[in-house]
Amino acid sequence: MQSKTSFFNRTLFRKNLSRYWPLWGFASFVGFLAPAALLVWVIQSGETSVAPLRVREIYYYLVADAVPIVSIAYAILCAMAVWSYLYHPRSVSMMHSLPIRREGLFLTNLLSGLAMMAIPYLVAGGLGTLLFACCGGFDAWGTLATILAVIGQSVTFFGLATFCAFLTGNIFALPVLYFLLNFLAPLGDWLCNLFARGFLFGFTADYSGTVDFLCPMVYLTQRLYVNSEYETVRDSALEYQNRLTSVTLENAWLIAAYAAAGLVFLALAYLLYRRRESERAGDVVAVRVFRPVFRFGVAALSALLGGRLLYALLWESFQAGDTFTPVPLAICLIVAGLIGYYAASMLLAKSLRVFRGSAVGALCLVAACVAFCAGMRYDLFGIERRIPDQNEITQLEIYLARNTYYLTPEDQPELLSGAQDLQRTLIAQKDLIRSNYETYRHGGSSSDPDASTNIRYIYTLKNGATVERFYTVSFARSDLSVPGSYANAMDAYVNSPALRQARLRWGDPEFHVESGWFSIQDGDDNFTLGTQECETLLSAIARDAENGNWGRYDWFEDDGTAYAMDLSFDFYRDLIDEHGTHYRSYDSIYITVRPEMTETKQALLDLNLATEQDFVTWQELNGITTEA
Repeated sequence: MQSKTSFFNRTLFRKNLSRYWPLWGFASFVGFLAPAALLVWVIQSGETSVAPLRVREIYYYLVADAVPIVSIAYAILCAMAVWSYLYHPRSVSMMHSLPIRREGLFLTNLLSGLAMMAIPYLVAGGLGTLLFACCGGFDAWGTLATILAVIGQSVTFFGLATFCAFLTGNIFALPVLYFLLNFLAPLGDWLCNLFARGFLFGFTADYSGTVDFLCPMVYLTQRLYVNSEYETVRDSALEYQNRLTSVTLENAWLIAAYAAAGLVFLALAYLLYRRRESERAGDVVAVRVFRPVFRFGVAALSALLGGRLLYALLWESFQAGDTFTPVPLAICLIVAGLIGYYAASMLLAKSLRVFRGSAVGALCLVAACVAFCAGMRYDLFGIERRIPDQNEITQLEIYLARNTYYLTPEDQPELLSGAQDLQRTLIAQKDLIRSNYETYRHGGSSSDPDASTNIRYIYTLKNGATVERFYTVSFARSDLSVPGSYANAMDAYVNSPALRQARLRWGDPEFHVESGWFSIQDGDDNFTLGTQECETLLSAIARDAENGNWGRYDWFEDDGTAYAMDLSFDFYRDLIDEHGTHYRSYDSIYITVRPEMTETKQALLDLNLATEQDFVTWQELNGITTEA
């Protein structure tokens, strides 16, 4: 009789489920709590009818928000259970001596792990679907889509967990490796931004999210979202209510893409298993070709994380400025990196005798640390010098002189070019700006008063990306009159007639004034302004601007000639995000009321917000206070 090769062993499958029943049993109990709580709510509220679309919306929210987080944690537990025999010499020898080929062991344990992942979802989903069906809320399409989404995400995370299981021969290293590979891209993103902030002028980002797609859990929770559409209807009581008309799970194709990646990881794991040496049980890295990757990977993470910590402890508290000092930082990176390098070597060799013959690798690590610091110091990739071209820009949002401006290439090309010219000036004089700011922080000069201000650039590009820069600038009063200086360029741009008009937002169809605030310092009178009052005052300020009596910004505001009043206006804009959802963006402007603003003064009097006695300058107010 011709022999057959079995790729599935029922006995081993049942043994896995029975042996690890506490794992999937406890998970099923936790899953049971959700429909149980729902049942209690139905009984207490008396809600006996649920619309199928509402049920679909609940399912989709679970798929988008809960399933990725649950799956990433539960997948590693199931993988540790079914592949646990790989990490002990006796158990792996026993399993490989059974009359089952490795293909059969792999497929049987793979299906066992997926079955253990599916059971809690079946319990929770089955009971929930039954409960909703009893309330008339069964939704066939929503249920099918949810089942497919759960299967796809389970394959994604269990596939990666299985791949990690065959990379290592140590069960304690498995969860560390699994979560490290899951979050390596966001961690690298954060580390790069951490060092860039200390080197690059104007760079303040903590996290860019550029490589989030390499982390399924993060990317799915960010990109999957539920799009619910409503219509307003009148019920029998002639009251208006919002009725749910459609529910879609946007970007659901991502689940299929990640599931395909999970299948690729399973195929790679199978190839590794076919060549895996049983004697590698207990080794931190079970695949020979990955041992250098592990050694230098641990060294790199140790250098970046440990080196940054050493620098903070030993040098940062004693340095003069906020910018990293390259040489001390390189030394800290080298020390921490060498510690990680030799620690990883000891784990791989299971011995402390790893120093002989390691000079080449150590020198490579030292060279990499020096190159990293040099590349950051001299901005090798031109990050701090990057200014997008106008044909790339959708909008520039710039915060300057206590106000925010929204500039587009179509509507304000000259203002946009002026803002970019100012940014180029700031970048070209970065060393002087840093030096002046340190002087300002330590008290400045008593003979020449100085001031400090913040400037933020946020470019929104046509490809959907954003470029953000933040500059803290300090300068003395005499610097404003020095041609070519960054202070002179900044003052000329802020006080240009075109930017004054943009500052007021009067007549801009995108901005709608919502409310305002007016206070008088002398009498401590505070007024909340309505829309009509705001429009009246803005019209008066616009007339003052046309007459040349308003708009010049005083960086120091210490001459005391302005009125002791505070006036501000709150605006909103109706916008649409990338998902097509309407939302409102809010902004405010602040107005300094001065004696030459006759139209504004008259409007305040006509609105009974102030009297003639209230128009007292700060000089007069301080003089009255001093005499008193």
